[in-house]
Amino acid sequence: MNAQLKKKLLPAALALAVAALAYSGWHMLQPSGPGPGFASGNGRVEATEIDVATKFAGRVDSILIGEGDFVKAGQPLAKMQVQSLAAQRDEARARHQQAQDAVVGAQALVAVRESDKVAAQAVVAQRESELDAAQRRLARSETLSREGASSVQELDDDRARVRSVGAALNAARAQVNTAQAAIEAARAQVVGSRSAVGAAEATTARIDVDLADSQLVAPRDGRVQYLVAQPGEVLGGGGKVLNLVDLGDVYMTFFLPETVAGKLALGGEVRLVLDAAPDYVIPATISFVAASAQFTPKTVETSSERQKLMFRVKAQIQRELLQRHLKHVKVGLPGVAWVKVDAQAAWPANLAVKVPQ
Repeated sequence: MNAQLKKKLLPAALALAVAALAYSGWHMLQPSGPGPGFASGNGRVEATEIDVATKFAGRVDSILIGEGDFVKAGQPLAKMQVQSLAAQRDEARARHQQAQDAVVGAQALVAVRESDKVAAQAVVAQRESELDAAQRRLARSETLSREGASSVQELDDDRARVRSVGAALNAARAQVNTAQAAIEAARAQVVGSRSAVGAAEATTARIDVDLADSQLVAPRDGRVQYLVAQPGEVLGGGGKVLNLVDLGDVYMTFFLPETVAGKLALGGEVRLVLDAAPDYVIPATISFVAASAQFTPKTVETSSERQKLMFRVKAQIQRELLQRHLKHVKVGLPGVAWVKVDAQAAWPANLAVKVPQ
């Protein structure tokens, strides 16, 4: 009985198997894409990553955020220990005060030297008056001596007096020159002291900048991807503290053959379908097309092994769309990017934009 049943069922089973194979072959021969006016490339969702690092060597004082936190531009993320910088700032401020005091002292010295010059000029005027009087008396003595009304001794005394007053006048004039040189030296000291004040101010400003840089802040809005350092660790200059990803700057990089890449234009429409969410179609725009071809990366599957060179293409997702779904944005997800080869072609229904609500 069983043998007869098997004989009856065997032809039916064979018929079903043939039908299944035929259907499978027919299904495989059907076009899987939206049509000849479109092309696709495999890629992964990427985003701009930023390594937040310390500018100077030092010890990490505190971490103010955690992995996965969303941060705003300018928000403090971590702090470095600043005791050494604070001491340097105090020293710079003390030097600044010393330089200011030196400026005041130098200005007072200039006033003293100018007074000395005025006094020396007064002595010069006095000596010039004395010389004039001595010269007049000498002239009278010479006249009287020729007339015999004055002795030769008196004439010699008047001549000696003229020479003495003249020497005193030259000495007084030299004192004026000395006072002027002292004034110039004091003024130079004022300039030097003011330069020292400027240098101290610049040093203080630089240390203030270093103190500000010791607090690491977010350079842009983003999400903390992972922490590299922990409080208490000593880092060298440029040592990484954490990694930040800008989820408002998300794109997919994919590769296309030259027959397709040559027809693309910047700003062209792109539809992204992620493997993790095949029910959604994400709109994007072409923001970059490589100017030269490159070898096909191993991670990219091509429709033909003969296409050994491909062009790199970048599709940017709109920032506004990303901001609305910020908490759902993930990087590293694989997917497919569809582009129009024929600009007049209409997007098929299965590639109509559909994003999470």
